[in-house]
Order: sequence, then C-alpha cells, then structure tokens
Amino acid sequence: MKRARIALITVWTGTLLLLLAQPVSAASTSAELISDLNERLIIVALPITLLVEGILIYAVLKFRNNDDPKPTEENRRLEITWTIATAIVLLFVGFAAFEVMADPQVSSMADDEPPEDAVVIEIEGDDAWQWHFEYQNEYEGVEMTNEMYIPKDQEVYMQVTAENWLHMVHIPDLGVKQQAQPGVVHTVSTTPTETGSYQGYCTEYCGAGHSGMLFETHVVTEEEFDETMEEQLAEAEEEENGDEANGNDE
Repeated sequence: MKRARIALITVWTGTLLLLLAQPVSAASTSAELISDLNERLIIVALPITLLVEGILIYAVLKFRNNDDPKPTEENRRLEITWTIATAIVLLFVGFAAFEVMADPQVSSMADDEPPEDAVVIEIEGDDAWQWHFEYQNEYEGVEMTNEMYIPKDQEVYMQVTAENWLHMVHIPDLGVKQQAQPGVVHTVSTTPTETGSYQGYCTEYCGAGHSGMLFETHVVTEEEFDETMEEQLAEAEEEENGDEANGNDE
C-alpha cells in the first residue's frame, strides 16, 4: 500500500508540474497555433492517462495475490460508455488538429497568390547544400544565401522549392516547416511576433552536406527591415552597373 501511495503521489506531482510549467513564448503566429494545439491535446491526454494508470495500479494491487482469477463478466453499459467516450475524444482531437493544420500559417497554402504588397521570398535549396533567398514584389533584386531578413508583425510568404532533389525548410522557433520539391513551389506564411535571430535547418536527409545545410532567419523591426532591403538593393544595383561596365569594356 505504501508503494501505491508513493506511485500515485509521483504521478500527481508530475502532472501538476506539467500544468504549472510556463511554455516558451511563441515567436510567430504559426508557432503560437502549434503550441496552443499541443496544450489542448495535453489537457485531454492527462486525465485519460491518469484514469488508465490509476485503474491499472488498482487492479495490480487488489488482485496481485488472487490464486483463483475469474474472467470478467459482460457489462454492456461499460462497453457503450467507453465507446462513446472514445468517439468524443477522437472527434475533439480530429477537429482541433484539422483547425490548426488547415490554417495557411501552418500548412502549405492553396494556389492563392500572395497580395501584391506582401513580403514574398522565394526559398530554394540547391545541390551545393545551400539555401538561396530571393525577394519579390517591392524588393525584387535582393538575393541572400543562408540568411534571411523578415519584418516583425508583418505577414511573410515563403515560396519553397528545390533545385534537383528534396530538402525541407524548418525554422522551429517560428513554427515553419515545408518540404522543398524540385519543380514544385509550396507557399507557406507566418507573422513573426518577436525580434531575434532564429536557426533554420534542412530536416530531410539530402546527402553528404545535409548536416551543414543551415541558415539564419533575422526578425527585425519594420524600420530595420526597410533599411536592410534598401542597402541590399543598392549593392545589387552597383554590382549590376559594374558588370555592365565590364561588358562594355570588353
């Protein structure tokens, strides 16, 4: 009996710690949606886990010395009850998961085009195990390698593709994850809510350089973002003018 009490106290203590623990603040709307879904599923899973474990511990302790076990008798009320309860839980989990997974800030968007004034970035994984970022619309001409700047509190659209084989864009802190397929463009969106630098990875094995296929995502204020884009556009224009001058000299 003492062991049973210790086990129950341990289970309840662990449950309370999980409920009281403060999750890491989400850095984007995508991450917030995913975090909220996890919390809702944990709230549902914990009581079920405690109920099942409690019944298991009770049965083990009560019948551990039973030398003449009897088969359980049919109980239709119990069977109907747990069937209905299971159906309700599955419906809740399915609806909650669909509600999040169908959100364009979590899963790939349909064929809808991003707004003309939106921040749109084409992301391509190449055969040299690098990530290339090409900005569109207002900032067309800005190109970066293994580094991306996006503005805080503004929706960003990422058009993900690959050169010749599969890759996977994953920015855990921003809740962004999308497969990069050759010849196919998948569009995902997110709205960053916290400034900072966030590590991005390729999370689909793509060959010898897979482990080094990393990039940095810098979330900056709108003012800093505009300044960075203007500097990049100026540099791109200087390079273009230099190339044209060299071509004329030849």
